[in-house]
Amino acid sequence: MRPRSPAILELIPYRRRDGTVFRDMKMHPYVAGHGFACCRVDIRGSGDSEGILDDEYTAQEQDDACAIIAWLAAQPWCTGAVGMTGISWGGFNALQVSARRPPALKAIIALCCSDDRYADDVHYFGGNLLTEDAMWSSFILGLGALPPDPQIVGERWRAMWQERLEASTCWSETWMRHQRRDAYWKFGSVCEDFSAIDIPVYAISGWDDTYFNAVPRLMEGLGGPRKGLIGPWSHAYPFLGDPGPAIHYLKEAIRWWRHWLEGVDTGIMTEPAYTAYIRDPHRPAHFYPDHPGQWVQEPSWPSPGIRSQILHLNDRSLGAAAESGATMRLKSPLTAGRDCGRYGGYGGTVPDMAGDQRREDGLGLAFDTLPLVDDLVLLGPPAVKVILASDVHQATLTARLCEVWPDGTSTLVTWGTLNLSQRASREHPEALTSDKKVTVRVELNHCGHRFGRGNRLRLVLSNQHWPVLWPAPSMPTFTMESGTGWLILPVRDPRPEDGSFDFEPAEISPPVSVEELAPESNARILSIDAGARGETLRLTSDYGRQHLPDRGIETWARVADTMAITEDDPLSARLDTGWVLGFKSADCDAETTSNVVVTSTATQFHLQWRLEARERGETIFEREGEAWIDRDCL
Repeated sequence: MRPRSPAILELIPYRRRDGTVFRDMKMHPYVAGHGFACCRVDIRGSGDSEGILDDEYTAQEQDDACAIIAWLAAQPWCTGAVGMTGISWGGFNALQVSARRPPALKAIIALCCSDDRYADDVHYFGGNLLTEDAMWSSFILGLGALPPDPQIVGERWRAMWQERLEASTCWSETWMRHQRRDAYWKFGSVCEDFSAIDIPVYAISGWDDTYFNAVPRLMEGLGGPRKGLIGPWSHAYPFLGDPGPAIHYLKEAIRWWRHWLEGVDTGIMTEPAYTAYIRDPHRPAHFYPDHPGQWVQEPSWPSPGIRSQILHLNDRSLGAAAESGATMRLKSPLTAGRDCGRYGGYGGTVPDMAGDQRREDGLGLAFDTLPLVDDLVLLGPPAVKVILASDVHQATLTARLCEVWPDGTSTLVTWGTLNLSQRASREHPEALTSDKKVTVRVELNHCGHRFGRGNRLRLVLSNQHWPVLWPAPSMPTFTMESGTGWLILPVRDPRPEDGSFDFEPAEISPPVSVEELAPESNARILSIDAGARGETLRLTSDYGRQHLPDRGIETWARVADTMAITEDDPLSARLDTGWVLGFKSADCDAETTSNVVVTSTATQFHLQWRLEARERGETIFEREGEAWIDRDCL
């Protein structure tokens, strides 16, 4: 009789047959080969699953996950123990479902996700609207409008497709109507009650991703068995290594599953709880094949081995003692932020990481240390406190920490931002009073970085960060006094055991067979209209066209994001984002085109969207919509 196996569930909406199959086949068969039944499920209303998908992280999705887990546990080939895993959406719902406590769910691995849907997702950051919100909704609008595979669902595929098309809408309208941390965002944010999660959690992300802040928060907030891992990667599984080095993540995952689903002591829980990659000093680039650095390990997080170092914001300098005297003023142009990269990287060869910061540094208030006499390693979240006055009621403060080389090159290390109306509360914003001093604390993103001897630390404050953040309705001028602010650094001193640990090189199972019908290409094009004082940034990615011979499928995708602004008019901001996505099999030849445009007035956002679906080149469905949405202290 065949031995029974534990089951591992991944539940996501990205079309397992022609979407995630390129990574799935490198991972799930490898884990299955070590004795685990891997179950990759399309969320209700996506891929080949029936029904309607109408938002992220719904109660229905969690109910379905609990039902799937119970079904898996009851199968005669299953031991009754189930794990749940996933990256991005799959990491979010692994955390959310674990808080529901389905009896058969024994452990999870959550990658590149968040415990706080408002603080650390693609919608808002620091209380500011992200342009990534509309980019994401444009993608999901087009993806959700593709049909299921007739080879799987049979003759009902066309009826299922029509049902999806009729239900299509732009989710940004919902997200933009919730501009503060209200009940909508609290639902599915497991930080609301960490105690609800009573099973082991392995939280993983990368420094070039969007979601790494959640790893230390989960380490600190959860009460049960837990491990944390942050590598150099972007929004990708660690065995892919974008940027590298890639690691043998699948071995790490199998050790975790064997320990918690089979009761075999693999030693994984006797090792240090928190592992992080400390990146070496590196020159700025919009794309990195890999990052030099080393792994370090901490017994817990927060770690007793991290000490705080305070530097005072003096007149254009960072010093050990406060120096009063100078009055400093800050008014950044709206084009500040354009060289800071995208909000989170997506790996591959997409040029979306931060470039040289010298131009950016000149558009804000820059505070420098003297050249370092020795290396300085940071692990954790820097923070900035300032006392400032603003001449307008609505404004944003952004802080960037850079490493400056002797030749002036400036590398972005970490950054943070705060909508100043949320200086006291994310739930109950309060407008500024013109010219009244307020004390503001900005938490920067966690980082793991070694600053090199002879280089300088530079803190830069600005009050614009386009095209990552949507600008406030008017352009603020800040006033602050020398010596009244500080930067606090999480310093990690060298230890004898540093450098003694490393992961094995990545191993994967054979990928799905692919015939490349058209190549991939990426571009980042900046156009400057000096006469009109405007800039347009256009990001394009053509992911090529692939034929999957084992299932007779062709798939293709391309995207263009265009962000335009005039440097002295915040109401000129415009985002235009659109996707083309295609799926072809023997019985079906479908393509969708989605487009989302966001503009604003002083009091409202204007959202416009359009969806078109074609079968064999002929348009069979069109829908468009628009919404005017009041700005809520934003």
